[in-house]
Order: sequence, then structure tokens, then C-alpha cells
Amino acid sequence: MFNSLREDIASIIKKDPAARNAWEVITCYPGFQAILMHGWAQWCWKRGLKWLGRFISHIARVLTGIEIHPGATIGRRVFIDHGFGVVIGETAEIGDDCTIYQGVTLGGTSLSRGAKRHPTLEAGVIVGAGAKVLGGFTIGAGAKIGSNSVVLKPVPAGGTAVGNPAHVIKKEVASADSETAHLFTAYGVTQNSDDPISKVLHKLIDHAAAQQEQIEKLSAALAQSGIACDARSEVGKLIPEQINSLVD
Repeated sequence: MFNSLREDIASIIKKDPAARNAWEVITCYPGFQAILMHGWAQWCWKRGLKWLGRFISHIARVLTGIEIHPGATIGRRVFIDHGFGVVIGETAEIGDDCTIYQGVTLGGTSLSRGAKRHPTLEAGVIVGAGAKVLGGFTIGAGAKIGSNSVVLKPVPAGGTAVGNPAHVIKKEVASADSETAHLFTAYGVTQNSDDPISKVLHKLIDHAAAQQEQIEKLSAALAQSGIACDARSEVGKLIPEQINSLVD
């Protein structure tokens, strides 16, 4: 148990530059305290002391603002940063080295008792502030969930999901010896990631601009050949740069 606590403290100090020492983590980090109390609640839960487990969970929520059902499974070196408003459901499973920020919900959409209702986070997943992961599916290892995203379906390993409903905007497969393989990204923010919806919109805008240019050339060629064209209705000319800036 003490080895696990030391690992948790070391992980928090590594991931949070505001953490100065172990004593500060133990006394001032509600995420650490909530996970510690969850261990007590789960011990009771697994031994049939259901009410006591729920009561300890309730006390932890009052003290830390973090609600973890005693039936949830939490791995090693899990860091709940800030943590206020975090809700983790009964059948949720959180793998090693995951990071969860404030306002996150790992919730269930099914009302079936005994069913797998809550999500599974594989190792190294980062869930940004305010994100909601709803359902009994799996978020793959190393995936990132953007802040305020609403995830309703699985995310592949190494993927980044953003939006409401969330969609995968990037999938990275880094080699084990690469510099980025073990890079921690706070709040799941990934640099230079492209939103597929914005990429499609940019392509459509560029295509419409190319068509506009081609039509103007054809109209000029027909006019030079003496072929009269119907007068165009007065509409504003498409300016790709202006529209692309709105999409961005």
C-alpha cells in the first residue's frame, strides 16, 4: 500500500509543476485524498459492507468534491487534478497512469443492473476538464479527450477526441523509443492537430473558389467568341481567405 502511495505522489509531482513536495500533495491535493479514500471504500465494498463503502464514498465527496463509486476500479498512478465535480460511476475502470481533470463525468447511459454501464479508460488516457464520457465502451491506451467533449463511442488508442458529440481528430502511434512516446500533455491539448470537419470545409471552400474562377474564365472565353451569356444576378464574389478565416 505504501509503495502505491509513493508512486501516486511521485506521479503527481511529475505531472503538476505546482506540486512542490510530498507533504503538500498529501495535505492539499483532493484528487490524491479521494483516491486514497476510494481504496478504503472499495475494501468495504468487496467484502459485502456495501453501505459502509457508500458512506465512505459520500464522506470523500463532501471533503474533496470528487465522487467515486466504491465499485469503480482505479489503477496505479492515476492523477485527478483539481478534481472538483469529478464523477466516476460504479462499473468504470481506469487504467494505470491516467489523468482526469475537474468536472469530468465517467457516466453510464444504461439502467440495467449488473451490466457494464460506465466506460473503461486504458493506460495513459488524459481526460480534459468538463469532458463527459458516457457508456460502457473503451477509450484506448494513450488517448486524449478534449475539454468539454461529450464522448459517446469508443476512441482508438492514441486518438484525440473533441466536440459534442466527440469525433476523433488525430491518431498517433509513437514508437516506444521516440521522444513523444511518454510525453504528457496537460488537459489533453495536442499541438497541430487538425479537425476533420474544418479540413473538409476548407476543401469545399477551395473547390468552390476554383469553380468560380473557372466559370469566370469560361464566360470571358465565350464572350470573346461572340457567344452571349445570360447576365449573372448580382451576388457577392466568393473570397476564400475570408471564409477560411471564419472556419478556423
